[in-house]
Amino acid sequence: MRPGRSLKRPADSPEGCTSRGDRRRGHPSVTEPRAGGAVNSPLYALAEVQEWLDRQRKGQEVSLGVELWQAMRAAFGEQMVTGLAGVAAMLAGEREPGLPDEVATRLRRLARTEAPVDLVKGLTERFMDFARRAGSDQVTPERVVRAVRHFAPDLPAGATVFDPACGIGVLLLSVAAETGVRCHGQEADADSARFARLRAGLLGRSDVRIVAGDSLRADEWPDLRADLVVCDPPAGVTEWGREELLLDSRWELGTPSKAEGELAWLQHAYAHTGRGGQVLMVMPASVAYRKAGRRIRAELVRRGIVRQVVALPPGTATSHALPVHLWCLRRPEDTETAEANRTVRMVDPTGNSPDGSLEPRPDQVADVPLIELLDDTVDLTPGSHLRARHRDYPGEYAALRGELEDRIRRLAALLPPLAAGGGPGSLDKATTSVADLARAGLVAYEGPEPVSASEQLDTDYLRGFLRSSVNARRSTSTSGTYRLDGRGSRIPRMGIDDQRRYGSAFRALAAFEEGMREAGELSRQLAEVARDGLATGALAPPEE
Repeated sequence: MRPGRSLKRPADSPEGCTSRGDRRRGHPSVTEPRAGGAVNSPLYALAEVQEWLDRQRKGQEVSLGVELWQAMRAAFGEQMVTGLAGVAAMLAGEREPGLPDEVATRLRRLARTEAPVDLVKGLTERFMDFARRAGSDQVTPERVVRAVRHFAPDLPAGATVFDPACGIGVLLLSVAAETGVRCHGQEADADSARFARLRAGLLGRSDVRIVAGDSLRADEWPDLRADLVVCDPPAGVTEWGREELLLDSRWELGTPSKAEGELAWLQHAYAHTGRGGQVLMVMPASVAYRKAGRRIRAELVRRGIVRQVVALPPGTATSHALPVHLWCLRRPEDTETAEANRTVRMVDPTGNSPDGSLEPRPDQVADVPLIELLDDTVDLTPGSHLRARHRDYPGEYAALRGELEDRIRRLAALLPPLAAGGGPGSLDKATTSVADLARAGLVAYEGPEPVSASEQLDTDYLRGFLRSSVNARRSTSTSGTYRLDGRGSRIPRMGIDDQRRYGSAFRALAAFEEGMREAGELSRQLAEVARDGLATGALAPPEE
């Protein structure tokens, strides 16, 4: 008998399932694990567990569908796609579906009361829910499917749709849901490809052809030119075959680097479009700005191929909370059509709910001229372009200018009134070293700057003289490092009243310097807003 389901009770399993804790609480009759880890993930034989539950009167009636799913999980574990393919094969009438007796028996019982098409739909939905809750990227999430379907063009009868990494066929069969549309798919995992093909047949889709194989290394549809290519490719895969495919004709936009496997899939998809054909590609957000892909992104923009980039809301991909992008490409029908496309539409609904409306608001859309995208980075992240386009440049410029003018007026008032002194060097006669003041306990080092530790010494007076050019030279090491503590520095000897008089002037100068730094930063922001506003047309010089 195949090992049973896991000790951890899934959401659709009956209450009262046995655990290791039952044995500790005096249930020696609980069955022993048949497989899995003895401590972390033991697996028990389903029939033996159910028999034990019956004896303990802890069982409850469950549906035939739940029983079948539990038996499949017990038999196939993490290889559920293999089980799904076997179930679909048995429903399709294959003589050797590859199912264990326990699964086959339960499937026959269920098939007496449920149509094969409904049965396979139910199992597919259950598997997708299982993958979603597990955070798996084994299948394209329903939210991603919904987004691709929303942005896909209307397909006429007889159109061809291709998915080069179709998995179990969820995205392909959802986008091309109408009969009369020819579907082609390829999938590297043989069990996934088998299940997708059998599922399409059970759904009555005779126009679907799916084959197994690595699309990049062994393209089974080299002559196919589709009206629409959809793809949710493997993400973050570096071993995609670059060394074997360096001279491949599909890289018409440039040979992708090893780290840019997603751009290899994108060019593979684009190579399978006919004139006017479109591509909808699910991409990690980082592909839009990574340095290694800049040259290929530039070619996509320069040739007018990329038409739209949509940043989907966080949570759309259930395996993580990061946003993913949907790249929309179109092969120009001719040179004139390519030249006519001078913008890329950027859509950024990342602030929306992943289950909300996919129709963007006006402030979430911007048509960006190609020339603006062709800079040193060729960043295709929608958010970075929408923020610039929906800024209130006139309002920002007026507010920053008013703040700067007010700051400059207040700066003048900060300058202390200073009169002529006794002349250069008049304070050099009687001085005291800071080191002597520290030894006498008049100076303390509680932070980055020294402070007075006595009523005989004013802190602002101390710090002001320490910052003078003469003492700054004494406080600078041979490596050029400046330290304000200046133990080798010297300050003039004065009474406390004179110290406070000088200290007040130094304090005002420190406030003036800080105000100047703030005004400098404000000036930089003002110049940046003015420059960007002029460049985007949001601001203009007055007419003479």
